[in-house]
Amino acid sequence: MTGNIRISSNLQETYSDIYTPEALAAISFLAHFNKDVKEAMVARIKRRADRAQQKRRITFLDPESFIPRTNIKVKDAREGKFEGAVIPADLQRQWIQGTGPAAKPNAPVENSIRNVAYALLSGADGWMFDGEDALGQITTMSLDNQRNLKLAISKDPVFLKAAQVVAGEMNRWSMSFFGHSIITDWREQLDFTTKLFRARGLHLDDRHMLDGDGVAMAASIVDMTLYVVNNYQELQKTGSSVVLYLPKIQTAGEAALWNDMLSALENHLELPVGTIKVYVLVEQLEATHQLMEIRAALGKHFVGFNTGRWDYINSVADAMSWDKSFVNPDIEGITMTYGYMRNYENRVRRTVNTPDINGNYALWQGGMEPNIPVGSEEGVAASMKKAVAGAEREQREGASGKWVAHWKMVNIVRPVWEKAGAANQLGREFPRLGYSQEDAHGLILIEQAPTTIRGARNLLSVAIQYGNAFGQGMQAAALKPADFFGNDDILYLMEDMATGEIRLSILWEWVHKSAVITEDDAQTGIKAGDVFTMELFQKLLEEEYDKLLKADTRDVYEESKTTTLPIAREIAVVYINSEEKLPWFIDLLNINLNNLSLDVAKKRIQAYVDAFKKDGTRITGNFDFTE
Repeated sequence: MTGNIRISSNLQETYSDIYTPEALAAISFLAHFNKDVKEAMVARIKRRADRAQQKRRITFLDPESFIPRTNIKVKDAREGKFEGAVIPADLQRQWIQGTGPAAKPNAPVENSIRNVAYALLSGADGWMFDGEDALGQITTMSLDNQRNLKLAISKDPVFLKAAQVVAGEMNRWSMSFFGHSIITDWREQLDFTTKLFRARGLHLDDRHMLDGDGVAMAASIVDMTLYVVNNYQELQKTGSSVVLYLPKIQTAGEAALWNDMLSALENHLELPVGTIKVYVLVEQLEATHQLMEIRAALGKHFVGFNTGRWDYINSVADAMSWDKSFVNPDIEGITMTYGYMRNYENRVRRTVNTPDINGNYALWQGGMEPNIPVGSEEGVAASMKKAVAGAEREQREGASGKWVAHWKMVNIVRPVWEKAGAANQLGREFPRLGYSQEDAHGLILIEQAPTTIRGARNLLSVAIQYGNAFGQGMQAAALKPADFFGNDDILYLMEDMATGEIRLSILWEWVHKSAVITEDDAQTGIKAGDVFTMELFQKLLEEEYDKLLKADTRDVYEESKTTTLPIAREIAVVYINSEEKLPWFIDLLNINLNNLSLDVAKKRIQAYVDAFKKDGTRITGNFDFTE
């Protein structure tokens, strides 16, 4: 035990380069926020339960009320009467931000750190090194992630050696794909990309640390502190900003809690308030009702919003789980121009282009491009055309850049912004936000789109595959439905936690809200107009699971078929069968990390379900924590 925190087994010694005295002192200083985070999460579940019980939709805040934890009136936040941030030089141009973890599961540092080399040599304007949805959490991966970032930011010899080798590999691929190299001077290229770090959300707990009361420490506190304390001096020495991505924020009050933690950390390190800059991922329906308020609550820290698709779709489905009339179609139909997604994106771009009291605007970073240019010539050509078209649409709509999920996509998509030329679209004129009933309705607008058996198979197959990958430590995984295994015309997509979450979420809707199938299906005999039942789900489950068991090891590791794959199936079954929709698919996965026994998994899953049904308690701690 160090001060008011406790670290599992001997990790303080084996990761002494990460758990430094300075970092532990800072976490100890911030540990009192752990109670605040836990209270905020209890409040989340209560709001969710109350809305479901009262069959009440999310509404806009009272303009005369104050944002919790602040002295800012909601009305003033909406009018821009708050002090925001000036966008620093290295964030002014962020045409393409790559995303991915800085570590690999069960890999020595020399191999694992190659992830960082690919990222920083990719030519991306920024790279969001992920500590959350795309980072595996088996064993000590969260600490390996931090270690690799520290080594890379300090340009440790182990990183430079890996980078030199990776540069050669990247150029060989580039020569075969583009006909030219993408890296001329690899050492110089390492300084091009702005480093960004996504901390885990407030809803997640750290697996290796408890507070003085024996309560799991909020992962957000641990991630934020370890990254900033271990790297801020090196970043500042090279003129780089200290930048975090904040995920899963639901309310302005939660944003204010983040702001308090950021400010406390800055004060502890004797840094000016606002030194740490943050992007906020708009991933929650409730947040779209409070966008200006979130900006105001984060004040000098806030630089921009990001519009990611999967997490947001899941949040809308979750918030509307009680409403039998709200049923999503096939996931392929829920594009950024679909109903509620179109209105969500529109609110974000109008928010960032509303000036603060000093005339400062914020950035809008567009959503994720999950394609990877690996497959048949025809498949790659078609998918890349689609990817570029998506980037062009976002650029036209006002985004200052977008995300890609793989380094190979950077130089395919970046030319869209190079052609446009402007560093960003700060201050582009859009109408101010409205707060009418019509505005609220637009955020849950369902439009006609196919609901098919083919769509159900895809949802189910990818959801189980994702759960399987998660259990093996690969929270970022290249996936596609089992029916397309071996078909190189259909590309794998890089997926993270949100892909499994939303797929099970939609299937839960279809079962519990009696979704109507819109097309005949010869294989099952289902006709257009038939209802999607639990019996149909179970039939498709058996068929799709059998395909995974028969798949070769390229798509489903042989050893996983008797370990993590059955656990992934069990989680999917329990999630879909639950009459009350469970709030976080990741909870069921997290409690089974490092567990390969189906019997143990069943007991843990049942314990979680029982606790949640009893009083809304989420089991989020590490079952395997050792003193």
